[in-house]
Amino acid sequence: MSVRLAINPITWSNDDMPSLGGDTPLQTCLAEARQAGFEGIELGNKFPREPQALRAELDAFGLTLASGWYSARLLERSAEAEIAAVQPHLELLHALGAPVMVFCETTGCVHGDRDAPLSRRPVLGAGDWRRFCARLNRVAEHLAGQGVPMAYHHHMGTVVETEAEVDRLMADTDEHVGLLLDTGHLAYAGGDPVAVAERHGRRINHLHTKDLRADVVAAMQARDSSFLDAVLAGAFTVPGDGSLDFRAVLEALRAWGYAGWIVVEAEQDPARAHPLTYACLGHDTLSRLVAETGIGRPPGA
Repeated sequence: MSVRLAINPITWSNDDMPSLGGDTPLQTCLAEARQAGFEGIELGNKFPREPQALRAELDAFGLTLASGWYSARLLERSAEAEIAAVQPHLELLHALGAPVMVFCETTGCVHGDRDAPLSRRPVLGAGDWRRFCARLNRVAEHLAGQGVPMAYHHHMGTVVETEAEVDRLMADTDEHVGLLLDTGHLAYAGGDPVAVAERHGRRINHLHTKDLRADVVAAMQARDSSFLDAVLAGAFTVPGDGSLDFRAVLEALRAWGYAGWIVVEAEQDPARAHPLTYACLGHDTLSRLVAETGIGRPPGA
């Protein structure tokens, strides 16, 4: 497939802090996502988890399921136990035709705890890395065999957060472990999204385009804030409203022949950041950059 634009429903309703947008109906989210111009959407906590019901909701608004988040616990359980646990989610994504599964190890994570500064996130030792990557390879092989490859989501407050940890993950896992590049999470952790796209573009199979407000990020890092406090302070925003160079990211991925979903995902307080306004800004910015960079076109086109 060529590149297509999707959005995460976190623009309307936050999964990590359900009080943000908690009273917004799912139908409002879907209608405004389509109104903004998006073809696809990822799962959120208000979506049906039964295939026919989910398909009916999406079809009513002309949307396609781009993917859906899965919280793994591979540091606490075997690959076989994880495969059993993931099966209902895998079957749902497969039934709706999602091309990848957003997969994140969440053992000991702190991104959903407003009282936990990001400095308290878990960090793996050498033995933990070996055990984790071996189990991850096994689960990723299973997902690929079922037609929904893994897109591993490095994420603030988890065991894979920094650029160096992304590099190690890619070095210590096999080809079945795809990479979800999240520009905002990587940049918040001090990494360079363009450099990661250039190094690991062959493994990148899903893209989250989250922008940053650099001044807010600097203030929150100086305070060693929690992830959720950073969200509430406005650290994150959509492409076109922050400091990241999305043209360079798309150009780097075009060089690798990227063809997949490009997803707007910007954790903000919907009471302060009007969802439809920001959805339109993110969509229009990315539409322009996709056209200008030619990402998703065949070579020479």
